[in-house]
Amino acid sequence: MFLIHKKSDAMLNYVKTVLTRVSFDARLFEKELRKAIKMLIAEEVAELRSWCYANFRDHQAILNRCFVAA
Repeated sequence: MFLIHKKSDAMLNYVKTVLTRVSFDARLFEKELRKAIKMLIAEEVAELRSWCYANFRDHQAILNRCFVAA
């Protein structure tokens, strides 16, 4: 169980790094966010949602579109 949790933490951290790096381009940001939502489990998506809204206020419309179905 610990190994699975540690692996999922690594994936969530990777997604956060990717989103931070592509945040300059709205289309790329949305594409990567949609991929991340599909890849992560529900608990991680909830954590990602909170983190995104706290860090990417300039992408509010994208966040609303992507997280409405998640």
